[in-house]
Amino acid sequence: MPAGALKGRETALSFEEFYRQEFPRMVTLAALVSNSSAMAEDVAQDALLKAEQNWDTVRQYEWPGAWLRRVTINMASKRLRRARAEAAALLRLGPPPPVIRSGPEELDRVMAAIRQLPKHQRAVVVLVYLEDRSVKDVAEILGCAEGTAKAHLFRARTRLATILSEEDSR
Repeated sequence: MPAGALKGRETALSFEEFYRQEFPRMVTLAALVSNSSAMAEDVAQDALLKAEQNWDTVRQYEWPGAWLRRVTINMASKRLRRARAEAAALLRLGPPPPVIRSGPEELDRVMAAIRQLPKHQRAVVVLVYLEDRSVKDVAEILGCAEGTAKAHLFRARTRLATILSEEDSR
């Protein structure tokens, strides 16, 4: 069905019908805009999630598909810019230093403790201690403020000290 033929008919669609009709098209659009088939499905899902969250408004547009395409293009473009910025940052930082390993038991114990941390705290600990990154570099990699990276690192250190000391006392 040509895209123009959908104009008047889309407003009568339920969101589920709209999703089934538009999802494959949005995946293709996102893949071509972002130049990444790996992130295309995520972008399409995010754009359709935004459409669902605003469905009462979106379905009243003359052509809801046009709105969805604009959102998909914006999200894909944003992810492409971010991926390029991350790649450039990694190139500027250079290769990470080699990981220094302790005995296997101690390493397993510390790794188990790190796995218990929330996602952002885990990421900061790995970047700072295993990759020897500065807090500034960590903030740039994670796309957050330096203060936020410092807060994650402080909380991670505190939690790790608690976890490891609890293990020692057992």
